[in-house]
Amino acid sequence: MYQVILYYNFEHIEEPERFCKAHKNFCKEIGLKGRIYISEEGLNGTAAGTDQQIEEYKNYVWSLPGFDDTAFKQEECEYIPFPRLTVKVREEIVSLHMDDVDPRNGGNYLEPEEWRRVIEEEDHVMIDVRNNYESKIGHFKGAIKPDVENFYDFPQWLEEANIPKDKKVLMYCTGGIRCEKFSVLMKENGWEDVNQLHGGIIRYGKEQGGEHFKGKCFVFDDRLVVPVNPQDLEPIARCEITGKPADTYINCANMECNKLFVCSEEGARQMDGCCSEECRQSEYKRPFDPENAFKPFRKWYNYFGEDFKERPVGCS
Repeated sequence: MYQVILYYNFEHIEEPERFCKAHKNFCKEIGLKGRIYISEEGLNGTAAGTDQQIEEYKNYVWSLPGFDDTAFKQEECEYIPFPRLTVKVREEIVSLHMDDVDPRNGGNYLEPEEWRRVIEEEDHVMIDVRNNYESKIGHFKGAIKPDVENFYDFPQWLEEANIPKDKKVLMYCTGGIRCEKFSVLMKENGWEDVNQLHGGIIRYGKEQGGEHFKGKCFVFDDRLVVPVNPQDLEPIARCEITGKPADTYINCANMECNKLFVCSEEGARQMDGCCSEECRQSEYKRPFDPENAFKPFRKWYNYFGEDFKERPVGCS
């Protein structure tokens, strides 16, 4: 088994380029793979490796001035879901495209146990602070799921959402980083009782078993989709080719299209990995290899066993 970590820390970095170079050299030295973004506002990453590699990396991050409190969400995986190591400097570690959004002015943190209590006992409005293709395959029951394709589209969405400002607001995302900024935006625009799920869906699933969450969680690595509640693996989305229940994501085999879409293995074989007949006939269609495209699904089948076999879905 390998370990996969997800983490962020909004801590000012004086010289991002210099910080990035040293960070990348250390990751290469220990053989870590993943994607790590660095900016003046902090550090954001997801990476994978052996137990030893992950422990070495976490200790390295904790040794950096100001990063000793970095929280890591960690889970096991049968393979390393990254083809390479990427360490880059960006303008923002999560792109809202707005200046002076300070996470220190954000909402209240709700630990997973308290989050569950609040959604069971208190009146609230809940917002899924993720992109539409993420919430499509999994979300908390009763959540508002904005139809946006990018995080930086959320400010415009909020202007038009008509959410009552006297309501208790709950918000969540995959690991928590997007809520750090969106909660600031809501407070600056007049909402007062703003609360975010501390550690996001990943931590909640680990600590609360995924109760009240339907479907699975989209992740930004080669797994694409991971279970939140192992006792409830029923897909809530449908294959865009066959219409049958599915939550496997693939990219269209037409290189000019490359659309990310929900597709079962049956549908992918029917269309040679394409999202439409037009794409299937394209001269720019790359060869489709279902064995590799659905490798994550088969690994999760091996993990969950016969109960998972008949479900036309892909997982971690």
